[in-house]
Parts: sequence; structure tokens; C-alpha cells
Amino acid sequence: MATSLGSNTYNRQNWEDADFPILCQTCLGENPYIRMTKEKYGKECKICARPFTVFRWCPGTRMRFKKTEVCQTCSKMKNVCQTCLLDLEYGLPIQVRDTGLSVKDEVPKSDVNKEYYTQNMEREIANTDGTRPVGQLGKAPSSSDMLLKLARTTPYYKRNRPHICSFWVKGECKRGEECPYRHEKPTDPDDPLADQNIKDRYYGINDPVADKLLKRASTMPRLDPPDDKSISTLYIGGLGDTVTDGELKSHFYQFGEIRTITIVQRQQCAFIQFATRQAAEMAAEKSFNKLIINGRRLTVKWGRSQAARGKEGIKDGISEMGTRLDPVPGLPGALPPPPALDEETPANYFNLDPGTSPAVLNIALPPPPGINPPPPGFGPPMFHPMGHMAPPMPPPMSMRPPGQIHYPSQDPQRMGAHAAHGSRHGE
Repeated sequence: MATSLGSNTYNRQNWEDADFPILCQTCLGENPYIRMTKEKYGKECKICARPFTVFRWCPGTRMRFKKTEVCQTCSKMKNVCQTCLLDLEYGLPIQVRDTGLSVKDEVPKSDVNKEYYTQNMEREIANTDGTRPVGQLGKAPSSSDMLLKLARTTPYYKRNRPHICSFWVKGECKRGEECPYRHEKPTDPDDPLADQNIKDRYYGINDPVADKLLKRASTMPRLDPPDDKSISTLYIGGLGDTVTDGELKSHFYQFGEIRTITIVQRQQCAFIQFATRQAAEMAAEKSFNKLIINGRRLTVKWGRSQAARGKEGIKDGISEMGTRLDPVPGLPGALPPPPALDEETPANYFNLDPGTSPAVLNIALPPPPGINPPPPGFGPPMFHPMGHMAPPMPPPMSMRPPGQIHYPSQDPQRMGAHAAHGSRHGE
């Protein structure tokens, strides 16, 4: 614990005494009922080295115990959590937040300058209500497009898991399932994320997590407007059951006049049509990868025109999703084109001999209900012979030669096949 060291700044009046910690939702845990232990002047701050009140708690079942690492003065100067040192508003490292807001870190790192800077910041914090950040961060713009794209919308409770059991890694853990530590393979020691320093995170320098997020931000996709100028509709996906049309209207009306809002509950999406293309482009630019309603990050895309939607489909055996479809065997091919007919030549629809008179096709109607059909030989024939040039009748299914079998119903050896039914009726 820090002592006076012959200096007037390190005395008991400057030691911090608090009633409740400054924590983010992830570190606090998902259980609304937790039990904390409070130790007055239990540790010294890892940034300013002043004694402060330490809080310790368990964020949930099968989670590790957590405690505050820095004092509340250092936490308020950077607007970060006392435990994980991530920004309280965006849940991002300080280096990423300062880069997005174009804030330059002015916290001194030497002991004497640090004490003087901390005293000035404490006086500035005392003159505020404590709800807004102070210093350069309080003068920064309220939001940033990059921060809205990278910000977490829900707590990441996986960060509270226990550490890896070192005895299990060496094969010497005898606790089994009762071991409070994780029995998992450790990460690669050469991984940059395996070497993190709390002071580097606080000052926003050489933070491997921040470098990873900044690289992700530089490679994030963009939403380019379509070439068709008639499209003024945006597709909004991932609505869930909580987002209503009134909430969508309250967000998108600021970009221009809205013509219609159509919500498809089955697919949990909506289509918002603007009156002008300029309003739709502005809404897409301001909302892509940044739209968060009721804690849900929504997907924003451009709609498709009706003409383009009608032309899309299956082309050359390729479906709309880009997958190639294999041809189905056994299907009949395309019909040949009909022969060209001269205007003077009469049409011969039944392929009859031109030298003979065409026979008349007489199809007897079935008798009305309630009247028995005539016995065989007494009624008119169903089909009159059409001459010697008539095409032969196809043989029944049981007499046809076996061809290539593609479906079970084409196999005469299986029950339920057409050939089997034909033989049974024949019996």
C-alpha cells in the first residue's frame, strides 16, 4: 500500500472512499442479485498508486471472482469501467474510442505531473454532476460512425469465465468437475492477445485488442447505392419481435419523407420506401452497420426493383443463391418445333394418309349417373379405326422393356410400381 513518502499529496485526505463501484454491464454479470465485499483502502490504484476502496464479487455461476482495479478518479477521467477498463458507452478499448473521436491523450505518465493532473481533474469532476466525462473527452463529438459500427449491443459474459487450470495443462489436476478453473487448451503464447498490459490499455498505446478492432474497422464492407435511380426502398432485417413500425419511423423520418413502411413478421424484416432517392441514400449511409433499436443491431440493405427481381431467377442451371443445379434424370426433353406449313397445304393434325378420306373420331360420352352402361357389343364403339396409317397404341406398362431406373416407382420389382399394379389388375 502506498504511504506518504514525505509528500503532502499522499495523505489520508486524498485516499478514496466509495459506496459503489463504476462497472459496465458485462463485469457486473447477468444476475441482478449479487453480493459484493467492500474493503476500504484495500488496494492501491494501478494507475495513480493511491489507496482506494476495493469491491469484489462473483458475476455469475461458474464465473471467476472479479474486483476493481483502478480508483474512481482514474475511471471518471477516461469514462471507463473500474475492472475491465473498457469505455462505458461503447464497450471498446480506450485506444479505439480516442481514434474514433479524434481525442489526444494528455494524461501525464510521470509521478509528479500525474499527481498534479489528477488534482485538477478531481476539482473539475467535483463541479459536474458526474454523468458526463470531463477533460478532452467531454469536449469531443458525441458519436462516431466507426464507433457505432464496432460497438457491442449486448453484454459479453464470456469474458467473465475462469482462467485455465495450469495443473490440467500439465496433466496433474485431480479435482475433475469440481475444479473451479477451465479445463481447456491454452492459446498460442505467440498470439498478440495473450500479452496485455493494464497500463497500456488505460493510456491507449500498444493495445493488441485495439489494434485488432482498428484493422477490422478498416476492412468493414460499405453499402454502395444501386445504379437504378428508381430504387428508393431500404431493406431492414433482424427486427425480431420487439421492433415496431413506429420505432422505425421515429428513426428514419429524420432523413426525409417516408412513403410506406411494410413489416413482414414471418421473415422479421421491413421495407421502407422513401419519397426521394436522396433521402434513401442519406438513410442508408447514416444507418448501415450503425442502426441499433431496442438493443438489436439491424441489417440495412438496398431494396430491389420489380424489373430486376423479375429477370432474376434460375439462369443456365444457376439458382438465385449462386448454386449450380444438377439436371433431374428421366425428365422428357424439349419438344421439337412443328414443321413449317404452307398456306395452300391443308393441315394434317392426325398424320393421316393424304389419299384416303380421314376417318371421323367419335368419342362416346360416359353415361349419366344412375344409368347402367350398355353391354359390350351393343353400344357405339369408343374409337373408330382411323385407317392403316394410324399410329399404333403404346403397349401397357407391364409389357414395356425395362429402361434406366431413376425413381422407385419405375422399378417393376418394388411394391407400388406401375408394372406391379398392372399385373395385379391383369390377374
